[in-house]
Amino acid sequence: MTASAPPPSSPPLDGVTVVALEHAVAVPIASRQLADLGARVIKIERLDGGDFARGYDDVVAGELSSVFLWTGRGKESLAVDLKNPAGIALVRELLAGADIFIQNMSPGAVERLGLGPDELTEENPRLIVVSNTGYGEPGPYAGKRAYDALVQAESGTVAVTGTKDIMVKPGFSAADVASGMYMAQAALMGLYQRERTGVGTVVDVAMIDAMTDFIANHIYYAQHNGIPAERISLGHPSLVPYGEYATRDTPVVVGIQNDREWARFAEHVLGRPELAEEPEYATNVARTRRRDEVDALISQTLRRFTAAELTALLDDIGIACARVNDLKSVSEHPQLVERDRWAQTSTPVGPVPTLRQVITERRKQYPVGAVPALGQHTRQLLAELGRDGAAIDELVRRGVVRDSTTRVPGQ
Repeated sequence: MTASAPPPSSPPLDGVTVVALEHAVAVPIASRQLADLGARVIKIERLDGGDFARGYDDVVAGELSSVFLWTGRGKESLAVDLKNPAGIALVRELLAGADIFIQNMSPGAVERLGLGPDELTEENPRLIVVSNTGYGEPGPYAGKRAYDALVQAESGTVAVTGTKDIMVKPGFSAADVASGMYMAQAALMGLYQRERTGVGTVVDVAMIDAMTDFIANHIYYAQHNGIPAERISLGHPSLVPYGEYATRDTPVVVGIQNDREWARFAEHVLGRPELAEEPEYATNVARTRRRDEVDALISQTLRRFTAAELTALLDDIGIACARVNDLKSVSEHPQLVERDRWAQTSTPVGPVPTLRQVITERRKQYPVGAVPALGQHTRQLLAELGRDGAAIDELVRRGVVRDSTTRVPGQ
């Protein structure tokens, strides 16, 4: 049974205008958060294909990128030539009336375009500028090109991810998403601060800062222990037992957080209540020192259960657990279905289900915006800036802007 949806409400960021000069994932995921909360997000895109993420794959109806489906929702697309002074002038007009400018151009690029934060905030003192870089400034890495996997490597994230023998990166764009979450938070901080001061602010979020904050406990562990945290697949460097265990069918992840839980687990699952008293096993510190031995004991026992039997037992005695699901199973997950987490979203290839925004406000549900075609809103936005149809046609003819019907050679 699907939960009944609450009536649509005015979103919290209704009336906030964001201009996003963005590509790939980091800033697009940040601006999508703002769009999901009701902000008007105007996405500035290149004439020749737009955001790189539009071309990452074509798995949605053979045309639309799964990445752009994820990051492009709820935005308006303005396709404009930023190498043309007339194009830059249009963007500056938009920014003169905007609340937030968020960008992840290459280091120094916005300054070269005449869109640096000092110039923009002088023209619009209420503007909040949020910029994303790989490594921040100053420092020997300032200006160094940075992509998600590179920052994951440089930050040490991959050093604590994987198995003992194989180092891997997380299976998603962790550095992009981490910095995107901080950028969305920074934008909201800027809005709140402006309510009190009347002026905007300039904020920078570096991907390496986001990732080192995400794994700070591992860094502290290495600093104070003198050795790096061990890579242990789905395990935990400081907790035992904690990790994936095979059953008769689907693997299950078991997480023991404290010695009280261990005592219940030892009695009701292992059938060995004495393990909660023996010094070699009674405490987490002791168990961590005997990780392989404890894991072997547990593995031998859990193989007798099916996943359903084991998770039912663990839930009954208050032990945290989870099945290791494939992504198809996740798309049909009963918890997501029951809570109405999927919404039909308008896209250039027709309605497509997407996951609703993560923040859920009690008794409210905000509308889910569409994924735009490249240049879909160009004419509308230029009209809002005071251009009539003939002037817009001339800008299209000169290649200053592109609308969704413009044909580009080679495409």
